[in-house]
Amino acid sequence: MFSALGNLQPRQLAAQILNFALVLSTAFMLWKGLSVFTNSSSPIVVVLSGSMEPAFQRGDLLFLWNRGQETQVGEIVVYNVRGKDIPIVHRVIRRFGGGSAPLQLLTKGDNNAADDTELYARGQSYLVRSKDVIGSVVGYVPFVGYVTILLSEYPWLKTAMLGFMALTVVLQRE
Repeated sequence: MFSALGNLQPRQLAAQILNFALVLSTAFMLWKGLSVFTNSSSPIVVVLSGSMEPAFQRGDLLFLWNRGQETQVGEIVVYNVRGKDIPIVHRVIRRFGGGSAPLQLLTKGDNNAADDTELYARGQSYLVRSKDVIGSVVGYVPFVGYVTILLSEYPWLKTAMLGFMALTVVLQRE
């Protein structure tokens, strides 16, 4: 397999490397374009726990929309806790403010006994819609996100997958 790499002419090798770079940059541009379209820093997230069962299972891929800022009770939102970078998917159970006052939300996982006040940052009793919420769930694909979970739980798998993809692109013959 590596001998085929040595047989490539410099121009062919450069073309294959540029082809791989093009694939990566296209994926990045699509992600950023989707972020702008949905007005969300993370327009697609994966459910990481069972706290929203039976609505969503671990590994479900969720699509977010953050254009409407008037979140209602019963709506499922994704938020980040201040100081942590793990998205949490939970349902809005109470809403305060709105209009001229900032909209504040209280959330809870469907499979949890208590609300999320223990998950919020220290001294925070509610989520501020404009600051803490990444978006509202508008659709999902079941179990597709398990690939992401496996890649985060087994870092060596991520390295192996990237290496395999790079070799495949470089060794591809046209």
